[in-house]
Amino acid sequence: MAGARKNAPPREDVLAAAMGMIAERGLEKLTMAALGREVGMSSGHLLYYFHSKDELLLQALEWSEGRLGAERGRLLTRTATARERVEAYVDLYVPEGHRDPHWTLWLEVWNRSQNADAAARDRQAAIEGVWHRDLVALIAEGVSRGEFRAVDPDRFAARFRALLDGFSIHVAIGLRGTDRAQVLAHVREFIADSLLARRPS
Repeated sequence: MAGARKNAPPREDVLAAAMGMIAERGLEKLTMAALGREVGMSSGHLLYYFHSKDELLLQALEWSEGRLGAERGRLLTRTATARERVEAYVDLYVPEGHRDPHWTLWLEVWNRSQNADAAARDRQAAIEGVWHRDLVALIAEGVSRGEFRAVDPDRFAARFRALLDGFSIHVAIGLRGTDRAQVLAHVREFIADSLLARRPS
């Protein structure tokens, strides 16, 4: 076993392979045995590293979120209006379409969190918290510049993300009559109606 562990692929490669399998075959095909075959490890060896499928999924989500976080950081710090950066945030948030692998993983982790321990719940909350804090800071900046109405950034961000989550679930599960383009149009209209500062006529 020691020799097998020594020759194991890096953890990041295993998590990347798990995300690739979700994208290509769906979450139902992601078993420890199938992932082991993909990366050249036994299912027992994978369990040695991850302890359970729940932990594997949570680590895969954390890894995927780390990559998204880096992209989000680039988008939110670029030279652009606050509105343009909010729209870039939304574009990154909303799934690409039905069975989007990142959102498929999110939905499964949310479902499993009903029976998760406190530590796992804290890690999930940490992921959610980063998205929230980035949006709060962006809204606060827009308010201070006069681009946005004088909303409470934290309260607006909480409600706005709830809207995004609801729409995103519809897109991810392929609910008929709700596609990504429609969702983005709805959200742009909501931003215009609820967030943009009114200009004197």
